[in-house]
Parts: sequence; structure tokens; C-alpha cells
Amino acid sequence: MTALFGPSGCGKTTVLRCVAGLQRVADGYLAIDGEVWQDARSFRPVHRRAIGYVFQEPSLFAHLSVRSNLAYGLKRTRTAPVIGFDEVAALLGLGHLLDRAPAQLSGGERHRVAIGRALLSQPRLLLMDEPLSGLDTLAKQEILPYLERLHGSLSIPVLYVSHDIAEVERLADHLVLMASGRVQTEGPLMELQADPRLALARMRQTSVALAATVEAYDGEYGITTLAVDGGHLMVPGRFGQAGTTRRVLVAASDVSLSPQPPTDSSILNSLVCRIVEAERQDDLQMTVVLRLGLRGQGAGVLARITRKSWDRLNLGVGLQVYAQIKSVALIGAGAATDAPDARKTGQGTAPGPVRAGR
Repeated sequence: MTALFGPSGCGKTTVLRCVAGLQRVADGYLAIDGEVWQDARSFRPVHRRAIGYVFQEPSLFAHLSVRSNLAYGLKRTRTAPVIGFDEVAALLGLGHLLDRAPAQLSGGERHRVAIGRALLSQPRLLLMDEPLSGLDTLAKQEILPYLERLHGSLSIPVLYVSHDIAEVERLADHLVLMASGRVQTEGPLMELQADPRLALARMRQTSVALAATVEAYDGEYGITTLAVDGGHLMVPGRFGQAGTTRRVLVAASDVSLSPQPPTDSSILNSLVCRIVEAERQDDLQMTVVLRLGLRGQGAGVLARITRKSWDRLNLGVGLQVYAQIKSVALIGAGAATDAPDARKTGQGTAPGPVRAGR
């Protein structure tokens, strides 16, 4: 899943419309898996582009049932179905809604039907234009686990437009940062989040997502050990069987630094790391980029500390320090639960920060 991220009006939706063939840029070039859909000499029309498009508004057919709305996607396909009706209904939790009319659905349910209809058109590429922008917080929390389930289950590439960094952190693998109609930079989400030169690191509530694997569970204390690149995190609660893949979010404001191994602390997670970059945030604060591991070879993490602390501890680029992580949030796919529910803990997905040993 590739997220196009940037402020309103920066051109994200225009990119999607061009990919869909709804808008044409004279000197545009577009190839899907080596197959050219547009260049200086050719332009494939919309109806011949194997794309699924999920708009901000679901735009369901009001006179049709959920079943018939979904079946409309199947009617559009010109190829043998790769994903079937029953599979889509199961993935999106629509089985009990099939005979209802759109007017009988909640906002989140309507969006799930729109996504299902797009998937059943058998797209080679799925375009999602801020599909959660019209939903309230509760409806977003309802639908996000289903998007995570699709991400983990299907091999269809997705271009996902959003100006909500929380959605991007939870769903995206790759990130394209846009501003004023241009691409500023692009790359793996977890790398760009840890770049202090980018606007992401300068946000007031900045975080870095880490790929994590469940390693063990301590039943006596109810603690799960997660392996990340360059270290381990201990988190209260049970989050799947050993080998389960998770995504961990570490906020820069929840990371403190010490030149020496901390002792006699209630904070369970103290990871050795190296300072690889540091940027002055303003007159009061520093944004520090850390790489986990003894030699600083692991994942990147940010710390937001005061300039006074930076000077008082004589910190500098290249130094080995210990990052005390006060809390983490477990997000992303891999929850060992039959029905996605962002409120479930113990073996499901945690709703927000899971306190790590405080």
C-alpha cells in the first residue's frame, strides 16, 4: 500500500484521477507492471483500465441491495475473477448485511460496501481517495481494521490518498510526500518518518512505525516480548502467537535518553542505540534520530528532548545512548482474532498506546 500524503490541494486526488484516466496530462506517462497505459502517443480510456476506485463518498446505488451493489462490480470485469463474492463479503464483514438497502447502513458499512464493489471489479490497481474523510472517529475505528485485513490478505497494490497521518502510519508500506503539485520525496514509510529534514519529523506529535514480531509471552506477568530491528520491546498484554507480525508506533515524545544504562526504573524498555542525526526543532527543543542496536545498525526512532537536556548530557552525533521508551502503540495487521476490532486487547489490536512498563 502506497500512501500519497500532503496538505489539501497539493495534487493527491489529481494523481489518482490521472492514473484512472479521468484526467489527462499532456506529457504524462503511466505504466502498470510494464504495460504502458499512457505516453506521448497513446492513452488508454477509462473503461479499459483495470482499476478499482473508492471515492470519498460511497455512492452506492440506493435502489439496490448490498448484494446487488457488490455484484455490480463483478459485472464490470472483463477477466476471470481472481477474488470472489464470498471472499470479499467475508473479508469486509458484509455477510449479515447483504439483503439490506444502503439507507439501512451506517457510514462505515456503506464505505465497506463501496470497497467491496471496487474489489469485485477485479482491479490490477486499487485507488482509494480519502475513503475515511467523511466518517466520524467511531466509524473510522470501525473500518480501519478491515482495511488492515485487506492489506494483509490481498496482493492487489493500493494507492491511498490521505491527509491524516494516523491512517498512513497504520496502513501504508510506502510513502509519497507531496506539496504544491510536486513530489517532495518518496520511500519506505518507516525510513521517511525518521528523517529529521522532512516535515513529518517536525510535526508536534511525531512518531515512527516499527515492524515487530511476537517473540514470547510471559504468562506470570502478562508481558509480550516483541522483536524489532536492533532490539526488543516488552509490552503488557497478549498480542498473538510467536511469529505474529505486528506494527509498533513509538512517539518521539515518549522517548528519553541516557548516556548510561538506566537503573532502578519502572520503565521496562531501555534500548541501546546510537545518535545518527540531530536537528534543532526550535529555541527549546531538539529532534534526535536514533538507530537501535549496539552499532546503530537497526531501525530508526525519534526522540524529542529539550535543548537544555541535549547540552547538559553532552549529547552529540555518533554517541551511544540508551533510549527509554515510556509507551508504545500496537497497530497494524497480524491480530490473532476472528473479527477485527480495534478495541480488543489480549489477542487483538490495541486501540492506542499500550503502556510499556510504567
